[in-house]
Amino acid sequence: MSFNKNKSKIPELVMGIRNLASLKACKQHADAAYFSLDRLSLRSRAQEITIEKLASFVEEIHNKGMKGYLAVNSVIYPHNLHELDEVLECAVCANVDAVIAWDPATIVKAAEKDLKIHISTQANVSNQMTAEFYRSLGASRVVLARELNIEQIKKIKEDTKIEIEVFVHGAVCQAISGRCYLSAYLLGKSGNCGECSQPCRWEWSLHSDNGAVVDIEGKYLMSAKDLCMIEYIPELIEAGVDAFKVEGRLRNPGYTSTVSECYRQALDLFRDEMYEKSIIIPLKEKMALEYNRGFSTGFYFGYPGPDDLAYDFDMNASPIKREAIGVVTNYYPKMSAAAVKLLENGLNVGDHIIIEGNTTYIEQKVTSIFHEGEKIIGIGKGNEIGLEVQEVVRKNDRVFRINRTKTE
Repeated sequence: MSFNKNKSKIPELVMGIRNLASLKACKQHADAAYFSLDRLSLRSRAQEITIEKLASFVEEIHNKGMKGYLAVNSVIYPHNLHELDEVLECAVCANVDAVIAWDPATIVKAAEKDLKIHISTQANVSNQMTAEFYRSLGASRVVLARELNIEQIKKIKEDTKIEIEVFVHGAVCQAISGRCYLSAYLLGKSGNCGECSQPCRWEWSLHSDNGAVVDIEGKYLMSAKDLCMIEYIPELIEAGVDAFKVEGRLRNPGYTSTVSECYRQALDLFRDEMYEKSIIIPLKEKMALEYNRGFSTGFYFGYPGPDDLAYDFDMNASPIKREAIGVVTNYYPKMSAAAVKLLENGLNVGDHIIIEGNTTYIEQKVTSIFHEGEKIIGIGKGNEIGLEVQEVVRKNDRVFRINRTKTE
């Protein structure tokens, strides 16, 4: 396939973030960030950004030269309508660049407040007539259904005047455009209200018609691999895609940093007419070291098959694993040291650690440990230690050790 690179517009790179730490992680690479409040979103566990903090958070995004998109994409029930008004009014005051929505109540109310509207993938927009319908309601962009192939996306773009955004990387839901009811039925936690407990990632048993249990050797029958389209950026650009979206509102800042950097490099290589698979494959391999369930191209080149399911992995296929160690209880700036309570595991000099919080993300090696005034080389869990740190940390930041598992 040949590509007219001179006429191709480089898509906007939109990263999912959850707090200031993940915003800082992608500020040099992303064009825009999308995020949730602690309500009315499909990521109810993302609690760091409240209504009270929204304006200052959006200001931070704008100060970094990025656009900020607020996801208000949960189901809206009668009792949510007053809260919806409050959220959207705060969005106006905070100068968010767009609201991501699909529930008609959110769309109508956002339009009444002259907010820019991006239609969420939850709306399952799968053809140009539907895209034009949402444009008639005031939407400026649609995030297309994840079940479309590249030729269908190209056709939609040719026959509509609305901007087109697609997911290029991250977790994939088993249900159509994420409209899943499995968690609600099994556990009373609705994925459509942001409470998905991810039962599709569980280890399931397979039963035959006669009641016998089929031995499946501990396979994860319903767990889809993560989407990764970094090898096919030219095809997506040729299809006319206006924005690339990366799932990740619950991912750690290290993931956000690596993935945003790799896609930025790939887009810049395309822009500079230097995009080659020999350069892209190492970027994909770099991303595979971050949390992932294996990689797939989803529906872009046809229906997914058995190779697109993560049968063998509970959650993380990466050889790099995070092990919880403890929590920061104090920081001493003059000594560049932190007090750390070792709640889950011990710690040794030479360990590779991550210290992470709402505004903190540090990767470093442990260079020195102090316990009861003495310098030591290692200590078990249950103790409180002094730890030399390379940057500012904060009370309640979490400490993790990074381990590399053996691979065949």
